[in-house]
Amino acid sequence: MKGPTLRILVLGAGGMIGRKLCARLAADGAIAGGRIDEARLVDLDAPVPPVDSPFATICAAVDLAAEPAAGELIDARPDVVFHLAAVVSGEAESDFDKGYAVNLDATRRLFEAIRRERDRSGGDYRPRLIYASSIAVFGAPCPATIDDDFLAAPLTSYGAQKAIVELLIADYSRRGIFDGVALRLPTVVVRPGPPNRAASGFFSSIIREPLAGREAILPAPEETRLWCASPRAAAGFFVHAAAVDFDRLGPRRSLTMPGVSVTVAEEIEALRRVGGEAAVRLIRRQADESIANIVAGWPGRFDARRACAFGFVAESSFDEIVRVHLEDDHVAAVA
Repeated sequence: MKGPTLRILVLGAGGMIGRKLCARLAADGAIAGGRIDEARLVDLDAPVPPVDSPFATICAAVDLAAEPAAGELIDARPDVVFHLAAVVSGEAESDFDKGYAVNLDATRRLFEAIRRERDRSGGDYRPRLIYASSIAVFGAPCPATIDDDFLAAPLTSYGAQKAIVELLIADYSRRGIFDGVALRLPTVVVRPGPPNRAASGFFSSIIREPLAGREAILPAPEETRLWCASPRAAAGFFVHAAAVDFDRLGPRRSLTMPGVSVTVAEEIEALRRVGGEAAVRLIRRQADESIANIVAGWPGRFDARRACAFGFVAESSFDEIVRVHLEDDHVAAVA
């Protein structure tokens, strides 16, 4: 294809969304109007390269919280940086120091490494940076539906870390250091693989595990409402963001992604339609006050019209999200 050749950096490439994103990049071979020439994929453990990648792929184990890591990554002068690396919500809440060290301090060092490279280059280096933020930047009390003008006031350390980085992205972009955007991701369900330490993990496990014939723990009330999108849609958000005209965003560099509003009870009904009563019986209620309190502070419905105006799309129903799981990940879950 015509257009520039691009170097890509994916931080957190070994995570669930990171793997989906890398597979999508390998399938497309191009992004933001240019052909991908090289992709550097990093995580705490070296990621597995995507199958049949048409571009050079460098996979490395990198601890972004280590002092020299950011500078070494930016020395390669990537044109597009996807920043998905993070300590997840439940762990960031239980381990205060680790959450801030990874989610904030390491990210600030990355931004500073870009600034130093820009200064060294005389101002001709300005990458695009796409950051995985979260709807955890919002907290109760909030209206039934949150619009694009609602105040970001997180009630968790994880949400606070994400909100601070959003402000940094707006400021560094305003000063021309990089061209950045923060994508406020919905809760991503149905996540493949084993349960993780995210407070939101049970939203996926109560679908994934019963469909694979395994028991799942439900730690929160069935009236708990979430705003969600599939892993396929989440990867699509990042691919689409790379091609968005960031100048149209103006100074507001954070976008709430579209999704589906659903309660846990409605999730269970969707499970019943697919897996029957036998699947539903595999859900075991086991209250966990800590998790229940965290997710109770998350808003469950958004009016994401600003992101939709920029062309971002997600599923239109939870049944569609379950179908995506069956198509993309269910066989692996059973295995």
